[in-house]
Formats: sequence, C-alpha cells, structure tokens
Amino acid sequence: MDWFESHAQKHKKIVEKLQSKEYTKEQIIDYFDFENMKKHEVDFCPLYKENKKCHDMKSLNCYMCACPNFRFSDDGISKYNEQVILSECDINNGKKFSGGGFIHQDCSSCTVPHHRAYILKNFSYDWREMMSECKIK
Repeated sequence: MDWFESHAQKHKKIVEKLQSKEYTKEQIIDYFDFENMKKHEVDFCPLYKENKKCHDMKSLNCYMCACPNFRFSDDGISKYNEQVILSECDINNGKKFSGGGFIHQDCSSCTVPHHRAYILKNFSYDWREMMSECKIK
C-alpha cells in the first residue's frame, strides 16, 4: 500500500507538470515511454538507474506502471494451502510465486498495461482513478 500511494503521487506530479506545459493526452502518454522516462524522470522507477525494463518488450510505456487488472490487499485476499494470497490478476494473466507463507501475482511475463493502445483505451489523467479497482478492501 505504501508503494501504491507513493507511486500515485509521483505520477500525479509528472502529469501536472506536463499539463502545465499544455501537453495533449497523446503527448503525455508518449512522455511516459521508458526511454524518455529513464532520462528525464530517474526517480519515478528504481529500474531506470539500472537501465533495466520491468518487462521484456521493445516499446515499454510506463504510464500505467502497475496494472488496472492487478488486485491486492495487504491483509490478504484469501488463503490457499495455509498460504495467504496477497495479490492476483483479474484477467488471470501470468503466474504466481510464493514464499514466507504468502502467494503473490507474478506479472513479469504480462505486458498488457504497457502498450500505448491499452493506455489510450483506459486513459485517465488520474492514476488512482485508473487503478481504482486494484485495492481490495
């Protein structure tokens, strides 16, 4: 949850900066291209400093870092064989990993939210709005 809130603030700050420069929605999305972000927004993602992508894809867009299909609860969603399930995928994409009594969604092989067309289809200037279904209460 801490990461979620921190990331929302970083995203908001960048979007507001670009809006103040009168960037269009399309220009804002383009700005969030991995290659541009690692140069101009180094603190947005710890992987930028390592020039490392979170997903192996040619054109990675970071506007929807995290995914609107991701579901999580710090208290756990359910249990499976005595392990607490902390997260899952709403479209059943990817695999899971477990350890320390917890099961967590492994999104590393899924590129769904990082394609420009998907971002345009689900676009909001407000990252929290796009991710509003992620947190399970």
